Amino acid sequence: MVRIGIIGIGFMGMIHYYGAKKVSGAAVVAICTRDQKKLDGDWTSIQGNFGPRGGLEDLSHLRRYDQIEALLADPDIDMVDICLPTHLHKSVSIAALKAGKHVLVEKPITINLDDANEMVQVGAESGRHFMVAHVLPFFAEFAYAKQAVEGGAYGKLLGGHLKRVISKLTWSRELTDLEKGGGPGIDLHIHDTHFIQLLCGVPDAVFSQGKLAGGNFVEYLTTQYIYNDKDLSISCSSGAVSQQGRAFSHGFELYLEKATLLFEFATLGGGPVTSMPLTLLTDDGEVHKVDLGDGDPVGFFTNELQYAVDAINQGQEPTVLSGTGARDALLLCYKEAESVKTGEVMRLS
Repeated sequence: MVRIGIIGIGFMGMIHYYGAKKVSGAAVVAICTRDQKKLDGDWTSIQGNFGPRGGLEDLSHLRRYDQIEALLADPDIDMVDICLPTHLHKSVSIAALKAGKHVLVEKPITINLDDANEMVQVGAESGRHFMVAHVLPFFAEFAYAKQAVEGGAYGKLLGGHLKRVISKLTWSRELTDLEKGGGPGIDLHIHDTHFIQLLCGVPDAVFSQGKLAGGNFVEYLTTQYIYNDKDLSISCSSGAVSQQGRAFSHGFELYLEKATLLFEFATLGGGPVTSMPLTLLTDDGEVHKVDLGDGDPVGFFTNELQYAVDAINQGQEPTVLSGTGARDALLLCYKEAESVKTGEVMRLS
């Protein structure tokens, strides 16, 4: 049984708490927040852009801490689930690893590349799992696409295009503070860079065009990912450039030797619109609508947490959530920003 302590009870901490309720082989045993109302179970102030709004929670079965150090000192916690703002990820992750805890920290891993490298190194030296909660591979459509590419039943991946576009940021001080949140070119786009390197590996180079938000940060871009040793053409458009009427959209077109995968979802006028449900086009001319079940977004986080718990219980390398993969995804974001800034192809080392 993996005993979980959640640090940070904002929207993501609440979603992780709900998601963990259906995880087998684990249980949340403690939470930590400085907000006394939340420690008392009043989560009515919590609301995000998907899933349920917070309510009144019975937390009498949990140990409740208002100091991070106290939770980390608890010997009856095996994994710390860190749902704090990005600029706090490094210090709390390293403290948890040094306290002998497995760590799952929300994405992005951090903003600074040197900090990310240090976190990966401390994780490797700790003898514990250091994992970064990139949930996109556990979304039903993206999980299906990853399985289709890796399974090989439809041949090699030939190419594709991904997109992730939101409206201009007006609702999050964290994301508009570029030094703390990285802006859309990191906090949003890192979903794509992480998923692309899971599907295809880390590219040899990138070429990007778009608009900088300031310094080394990006507001919007389109990138071509360059693989020298593969017949592969992958691109992605991402950023905060849409009008409010379409506040969020994401999707992909993936081309395999024997199949094409299509998916597009957006919010339109405040309501959800799946303009292209996950569709499989096969080389016999058939069009298949893929049944993905009920699509409860909290369930995607349950799947993510289940993967982390299974990795701990079974002593396996958590490749989908690895700190190295999260660091590489951050490196890609910076190389793309540099390409936008210079107009040049940027190689990765």
